[in-house]
Amino acid sequence: MTDEVKEGSFLGPGPTKERRPMLPWVIAGAVVVLVLIVLLIAGRTTAPTNPGGPGLAPPDPYAKSLALTNIKMSESSSVIGLKQTYLDGDITNNGDKTLTGITVQVAFQDFTNRIGQKNTMPMQLIRSHQPYVDVEPVSAAPIQPGQTREFRLIFDHVTDQWNQEYPEVRVIAVQSK
Repeated sequence: MTDEVKEGSFLGPGPTKERRPMLPWVIAGAVVVLVLIVLLIAGRTTAPTNPGGPGLAPPDPYAKSLALTNIKMSESSSVIGLKQTYLDGDITNNGDKTLTGITVQVAFQDFTNRIGQKNTMPMQLIRSHQPYVDVEPVSAAPIQPGQTREFRLIFDHVTDQWNQEYPEVRVIAVQSK
C-alpha cells in the first residue's frame, strides 16, 4: 500500500476555492445601513397632521367685527361611497370694511378633546340653494358693512377620531377693500 493521497479523495485536500474579494460586500452592507438610517430619520420628521402647529392660528384683528351664527352641519354620500361633510352658517359683517376674502381654520376635536383634524380654507358664500347648493368665493360677492351672508365650508374627509361635536371655526385672515 502506498501512503499517497489522491487529489479529490476523501482524505485529500480537495478542490481549492477561489477567494472572492470582500470589498463589494462591505460596500453593499454600508449602503443598506445608510438607507435604513435615512428611512428612520425621514419617519421621525414626517409632516405634522396639524400644519402650523398643534393649535389654531391667532384670529385676525378684524374677526371681532364678524359674527358667525346659525351653524349647522350635514353630510352627503355619493353612489360610489364618497362622503362630504358640510358646515353651513351665517356671517355678519359688523365692522366698517367691505370684505373680499375670509380665511378660516376649522378644528375637529377628537375623543380626548384635542385637535384631531385642522383645516385651513377660504370661506365660500352660498350663491343659490336651487337646484342644489352652489357656492362662490367671497371675492365674487363682497360682504358690505352691516350685511349678513350665508356660507358653506366643505370637507372631503373628517377624521374617524372626531368626537361628533361642532368644530371650532376661527377667522384667521380677512381681506378687505
